[in-house]
Amino acid sequence: MFTTRFQTWVRRNAQRAAGLLRRLPITPNQVTVAGTLLTFAAAILAGVGHLRLAGVVLAVSGTFDILDGALARATKRSYPYGAFLDSTFDRYSEGAVYIGVAAYFLGRGDGLMRWEVLACLLALAGSFLVSYVRARAQSLGFRCDSGIFARPERVVVTVAGLVIGVPLVLFAVVAVLAVLTNVTAAQRILEVWAQARAQRRAPETTAPAPARGETSRL
Repeated sequence: MFTTRFQTWVRRNAQRAAGLLRRLPITPNQVTVAGTLLTFAAAILAGVGHLRLAGVVLAVSGTFDILDGALARATKRSYPYGAFLDSTFDRYSEGAVYIGVAAYFLGRGDGLMRWEVLACLLALAGSFLVSYVRARAQSLGFRCDSGIFARPERVVVTVAGLVIGVPLVLFAVVAVLAVLTNVTAAQRILEVWAQARAQRRAPETTAPAPARGETSRL
């Protein structure tokens, strides 16, 4: 995870930008949709071989991903559907980027193509699993915030690989994502397992015995 200081800096600047945007007739959901469309554009650019431009567009779309939540808080428009839409479109965005990179590797058709596409598939599966594990765990009442490669780290590393624009470097970046996303998912699974085990081992609370003259009702 990024350092706490960096996260604080990002949130502070996002709140400043949201303070400016709140004067415009723009809703947080519109910002979410705009960011997703930019990500799709980045994926298309990557697929046709414009890696550096794709990286720049993806970086810009990442700012939208931060701004929608900040704008929702600034305008007091934080609704459950907005959070649902944001999470759903994040998955579309991640899928689009990996598909775009895979299309680029397929278009090149070099000797590593099979491994390059496989790395994209593993990175995609790992990224989706990281988000799913957290969402499922939280729906069951568990805390699930651990892991070395959450979404911000994945976006930053992907942008770096695209902006460098060297096919072998991009393959290395995707391979790293393929490994670390699945490691992150495993970390979260273990975190939830530890919490579940602690719950099972906790002493069971017994109901108080009924007072004299009363009958217990089960």
